[in-house]
Amino acid sequence: MNNEGLTRTSHVIEDPTQDTETPLRVNVDVLKQRLIEQKRKERIKRSIILSTVIVSLGALTVLTY
Repeated sequence: MNNEGLTRTSHVIEDPTQDTETPLRVNVDVLKQRLIEQKRKERIKRSIILSTVIVSLGALTVLTY
């Protein structure tokens, strides 16, 4: 039986990206700005959907009379 395949997979390969010793800092202003942008986009989507529904209902009402 050949143990070569087992010994190759048993070695742990270290990833150099995991050796970060410096703590990562988070810029709160950037996160707040992203949150504001996300809320603004959601508000725009909601207003577009609502206006589309209102215009569609209005068009159906005009067409039925």
